[in-house]
Order: sequence, then structure tokens, then C-alpha cells
Amino acid sequence: MKISLCLPYMKPEIDRQVIVDWCRAADDGPFETLSCGERINGPSLEMRTVLGAAAALTERVRIMPSLYVLPMHNAVWAAKEIATLDVLSNGRVSVTVGVGGRPKDYQAVGASFARRHQRMDEQIPVMKQVWAGEAPMDGLEPIGPAPVQAGGPPILIGAMGPKAIRRGAEWADGIYAFSMGGAEQEMRNMLSMAQQAWADAEKPAPYLAGGFWYSLADDAENTLKDYVYKYLEIAGDQVASAVANSMTRFTPEAVREGIDNMRRAGCEECFMVAASHDVSEVYRLEELLA
Repeated sequence: MKISLCLPYMKPEIDRQVIVDWCRAADDGPFETLSCGERINGPSLEMRTVLGAAAALTERVRIMPSLYVLPMHNAVWAAKEIATLDVLSNGRVSVTVGVGGRPKDYQAVGASFARRHQRMDEQIPVMKQVWAGEAPMDGLEPIGPAPVQAGGPPILIGAMGPKAIRRGAEWADGIYAFSMGGAEQEMRNMLSMAQQAWADAEKPAPYLAGGFWYSLADDAENTLKDYVYKYLEIAGDQVASAVANSMTRFTPEAVREGIDNMRRAGCEECFMVAASHDVSEVYRLEELLA
């Protein structure tokens, strides 16, 4: 199983040096992919800009928007951005797309939260058309640049529920599922749903990726619980507190167990999402993997 990292992007104190340090540590380490999520509301760094920097700062690791909240964007523009990232990385891009779960992010950019699943289904063929060098409508030239990867980067669906997984089976190459606490059975259930959905759609077996939250920083327990609370605060204090207090992946033994859980569940790639922006999260994880 490949081990990958999510870049820190949510905290206001993140600066250029943090991103440089994480990119160099990841590229020098045993990691497969660097990802970054997309959030609008709040102090988060902007995903595409961060990953453009990551593409320029690295030579080896793959680069993955994860997840690209596609219905907040125009499909042609998104295709152009992702193809540009593929060029800058020399063909190292995969992309996870999804609908997200934050209405205020949609509101902030003037996008409709309605019919978001249907809109995403409609956007994917447009993006693939752009990547194939076909004009998206009469009267337009083909939209470049051409991605380095023929036909465009692999597309995963970021999904956890059966309906979204079944929709993704129609057009995605795989799934990126997420178990907040790194639970084996939870991940196994989601990946099994994906395998069945792809089989029902008569598609080749899906690529299976998963991830979970962890911390190996100083004061890791409080760091992890505080991060999870703030991430889920949009759901209300009761939900955020309950989930945050259930988090356990803050010791080397517990983090190792979480990784083993993902492997046993069938993940081909496990994304480790650190609770702090301290680059020690990367180095301590690397020591644990060794």
C-alpha cells in the first residue's frame, strides 16, 4: 500500500516556508502523492495555487487536488486548470472530485448548492472532451493546454455513501474514501460498495484510496482533537465535540494501527491527513513507516 500526504492548508499561520518544507520532505521521503483540499470560507489557502507550487517544488511525488469541489466551478475552466497542473508537474497529476458538504463555500463564490450531484455528472464529460482536444462548443477553438497524460489525469470520486459511489462508478477511475478515525470496517464497507458499483457498471475494477486524520506532533492528542473539532464545527458543537473526542490516532502505535487498518480494508493508497502544519508530522511519520 502506498502512503501519501495531505498538505496543510487550513490554518492562518501557514506561510511559504511551511509549504516549501512539506513539499521537500515529501519528495525526499517514501511518499506517493501530495494532496490538498478545497475550502473557501475561512483562512484556508487556495488549493490550485498551493498545488501549482507543489508541482514546481517537487520532482517525484504525484500531485492531487482532493477534493476539487467541482460543482462550484465551470467545467471548462476546471479542465484547463487541471491540465495546466499536469503540464507543470510533467504528468504527475491525479484528481479527486466531489460535491463537498459546505453550503457556505458555494454561497461565497456565487454557486448553486442545488443539483450539485447532477451537475458534476454533467461536468465530467465536458472535462474529458476538453482534455481530448475537442472544442467544448461550436465556434470555439480547442481549449489547451493538452495534458501530459493522454486523455487527461485519472479521476477519483471523493465519496462515502452508496448513492454517490454508484454515480461515480459511471465515470471515475476509482474512489477516495475517508474514515475519520482510521477504522478498518468503515473503510472496508466503503471500498466494497465501490467494487460492487464498478462491477455493476461493467467497468474495470476501481482504484481504491482511503485516508484518515492523525497527529504525531508535540501534544498530539490535543492537536488532533482541536483540529477535528474546528473542521467539523460547521455541523454544530455537539457533533464536532463528539467526533473530536473519539479521535485516537495520536500515538505512534495508534497511527501504525490506522495504517494497518487501511491496508487490511483493501486500500491501494492511504492518505495521511495531519492535524498540524508542523513538518515534524512528516518526519515522524517517515520514522514510523521505517
